[in-house]
Amino acid sequence: MTKVALSGASGQIGRFLRPALLERGIDLRSAGGRTPLEPLRPGEDVMHGDLRDPGVVDRLLQGVEVLIHMAGTSVERPLSEVIENNLVGLRAVYEGARRHKVRRIVFASSNHAIGMHEVTEKLGPDCDFRPDGFYGLSKMWGEGLARLYWDKHGIESVCVRIGSALPCPTEPRHLSTWFGLDDLLQFTLRCIEAPSAGFVVAWGVSANTRSWWTPTSCEVLGYHPTQNAEDYAAEVLAKPNPLDTLGQRYQGGGFVGLDYTPPERRPSPAR
Repeated sequence: MTKVALSGASGQIGRFLRPALLERGIDLRSAGGRTPLEPLRPGEDVMHGDLRDPGVVDRLLQGVEVLIHMAGTSVERPLSEVIENNLVGLRAVYEGARRHKVRRIVFASSNHAIGMHEVTEKLGPDCDFRPDGFYGLSKMWGEGLARLYWDKHGIESVCVRIGSALPCPTEPRHLSTWFGLDDLLQFTLRCIEAPSAGFVVAWGVSANTRSWWTPTSCEVLGYHPTQNAEDYAAEVLAKPNPLDTLGQRYQGGGFVGLDYTPPERRPSPAR
């Protein structure tokens, strides 16, 4: 049986994936951050610690074939924090994967790596990076690191650009970005079970009628989403849109307006 590790088990996505994977019989080791995890069942393989510490990384990856890496800063934060958690910590994880010959890492990238594309654009996984902040920039860097470790060290990586992983869509943007939890679980299982992956970038999204991203499936993994945010459209569109004009213009939504310089305050174009 494949030994799987889940980092970030105390985060939003980790709190869903941990019990779901255990229920499906996955041989799982779950890692929280600096706070110990309470076992969900007797004998559960759990640990915690700072992933910038090689010793903690070694405990996480000993005997592991596949790492579901959900740890790190997941919102816009000061650059110093993002660098420590999403750059320094990620490099420590990939170096640990080299030491322990981990076969595959599922890297939690983000739609915020491409958030400055306008909502009128339809994007493939090979689109230009257009991060909407330091968080999105760190995910752009993380995808590059994953590529490096595949090309130079043979560690497979699935970089999943996660949309909005929620039980159901709650605002108009989610009609394009929703990643239903059933689809999230299916995607994760395909990442564990796929015979080979190499290096692949995939959209973490359901089969949404209004999706900005294509394809919503990932043939390499055998992932074919079954949920569609359109099922909730009437309910969602009956409520006010919480995003301002800027957030509605760009795919990154509310992240775009953080530390944003309006056009009238930017340098004047050359004459």
